[in-house]
Amino acid sequence: MRSHHRTPRLLGTLLLVAAAGLSVVGAAPAAGRGATPLGRVVPAPASVDAGGSPYEITRGTHIRVDDSREARRVGEYLADILRPSTGYRLPVTTRGSGGIQLRLESGPFGAEGYRFDSGAKGVTITARGPSGLFHGVQTLRQLLPAAVEKKTAQTGPWLVAGGTIEDSPRYAYRGAMLDVSRHFFSVAQVKRYIDALALYKVNTLHLHLSDDQGWRIAIDSWPRLATYGGSTQVGGGKGGYYTKTDYKEIVRYAASRYLEVVPEIDMPGHTNAALASYADLNCDGVAPPLYTGTKVGFSSLCVPKQVTYDFVDDVIRELAAITPGRYLHIGGDEAHSTTHDDYVAFMDRVQPVVAKYGKTVIGWHQLTGAHPVEGALAQYWGLDNTGAAEKEQVANAAQNGTGLILSPADRVYLDMKYTKDTPLGLAWAGLVEVKRAYDWDPATYLPGAPASAIRGVEAPLWSETLVTDADIDYMAFPRLPGAAELGWSPAATHDWDAYKVRLAAQGPRWEALGIGYYRSPQVPWPTQ
Repeated sequence: MRSHHRTPRLLGTLLLVAAAGLSVVGAAPAAGRGATPLGRVVPAPASVDAGGSPYEITRGTHIRVDDSREARRVGEYLADILRPSTGYRLPVTTRGSGGIQLRLESGPFGAEGYRFDSGAKGVTITARGPSGLFHGVQTLRQLLPAAVEKKTAQTGPWLVAGGTIEDSPRYAYRGAMLDVSRHFFSVAQVKRYIDALALYKVNTLHLHLSDDQGWRIAIDSWPRLATYGGSTQVGGGKGGYYTKTDYKEIVRYAASRYLEVVPEIDMPGHTNAALASYADLNCDGVAPPLYTGTKVGFSSLCVPKQVTYDFVDDVIRELAAITPGRYLHIGGDEAHSTTHDDYVAFMDRVQPVVAKYGKTVIGWHQLTGAHPVEGALAQYWGLDNTGAAEKEQVANAAQNGTGLILSPADRVYLDMKYTKDTPLGLAWAGLVEVKRAYDWDPATYLPGAPASAIRGVEAPLWSETLVTDADIDYMAFPRLPGAAELGWSPAATHDWDAYKVRLAAQGPRWEALGIGYYRSPQVPWPTQ
């Protein structure tokens, strides 16, 4: 990472960009209007040194990559984005110089960082690893006109501002969660969301695979979980589930965008779909009916029964076997129908099962009321006004070595309504406009939790009211990029007035990508 003396320069640059941007209502430059300012990207880069001649992508441009499979894969990804809109061939080659160059080499970039150099002769992105190259490519996308995202030939010029960016993330964990249990979303829909996440350097997709309303992953040893437990959803629709092949395809596609998939099986509560599928999992041996409502807290696995742990072992074993990532999320929230003693006993038995199959535990922050195992992460979803005792419990766990992922519900729950008139979403955590979602600091958010315990930020999207891609778009955008910036950008760059101008410039890009978003009055969107 660059020395801290560069950061004030960036903040000054962003404030100047903000001032300049307000005069054009934050618009991304249209064709023929010059290059997008080097710092006007989301998330804000760690260091920006603007200046020099821009580079123009032309019919003669080549994408030049190192002779490695990883660099070539990122080069082909970039070519796939640029070819339809520019109409250019943009061959990917290991030969020659100039044009767009993607280089892997040792340097002070960090695992996901990159250096971006642009001048009259070309653009060079340098990184230690392929994820850094990929993140640099996202910066390049945002520095090109929004029309570059379209699938048909557009009019240029395709200018990239001159200068240097040196960039690496503040936090290693930058996540987004998609609830596929309340309403089921197809593999294609999940892939579409992955592509949107990748544009903002999000590196983790948390899939909420089970809940009261639906079980969404095939488990060979307990087949009725998916075929029966996955047969409905909120409101009584047909539901659905992922075969193991489906799930592997999601994992593969996410990896191609440098996202790690974190699967969640919520337990001991939020388990009605499982309880309905197998009577033996209930303490009274009677399976409840399938559930299509939206209440929470009424279901629980039977903690004293041995069959419960046979079930948990089988599910975790099968899920871990098809999950190459480090983590497995065991839920643990809103277990209101489980006594405290039973909850602690359950978590004490289940966490070692996750370790047995080679994964690291993540749980919702209620896990800190039990005994988080060494290395476990707790995902905090409380509110600004959550009680002091609950916050203290989480902070104490953090002081004792439990890492924290921050997902405060009244900040980054993407399913919260923007205003009382928002047609989708819920409001139990409050109304969350775009500024509120952005304007908080993960390092200082939770009193008593050491900054060193914060592993990152995740923006969950619960789906009680969401059915279509358009629903996902409207609730995620424009708030998701703010959560991504909180996870990526240095604290010193945090400035709402500068951010809202950079965010406004994303609007035409979303339109080109077919992402329908909420036009918050807090953001100076471009006028048509």
